[in-house]
Amino acid sequence: MRKILVLVLLLFSGVSVFASEDIAIVDLGRLVEGSAQVRQLKQEHSKKVADLDRILVNARGEISNEKDPAKVLMLEDKYMKEFNTKREALEREYGNKISIIEKNIKDEVAKKAKKDGYEYVFAKSVVLYGGKDITTELINSIK
Repeated sequence: MRKILVLVLLLFSGVSVFASEDIAIVDLGRLVEGSAQVRQLKQEHSKKVADLDRILVNARGEISNEKDPAKVLMLEDKYMKEFNTKREALEREYGNKISIIEKNIKDEVAKKAKKDGYEYVFAKSVVLYGGKDITTELINSIK
């Protein structure tokens, strides 16, 4: 935390801490949007969410046709458990896959930085001015 504070103070004081050619910036939003892995994961996730929606539709239909209050409660409990179990599994699976994709993106950024001699790579959103934007080059290498 102290290092960050010193860096911020130096940056705002006008002292040049880094040579501008040692700094690259990356637009993480564009990088994620440009990733084929992310697009595929979103498509898969949408299909699985649609499956969850079908569980709810089926549950509503079956419950609305039931007249016995005890059976209604039993059906509600059954479908609630089934829905929650599948939703939690879906969230875990999605989180795990996103973590893998994030690691792949970070690895590509690090590889690009080493290859091109960048000492620092910052997210574009935290840089006010300067640095070479390497987003497009990374999008092409990550596909």
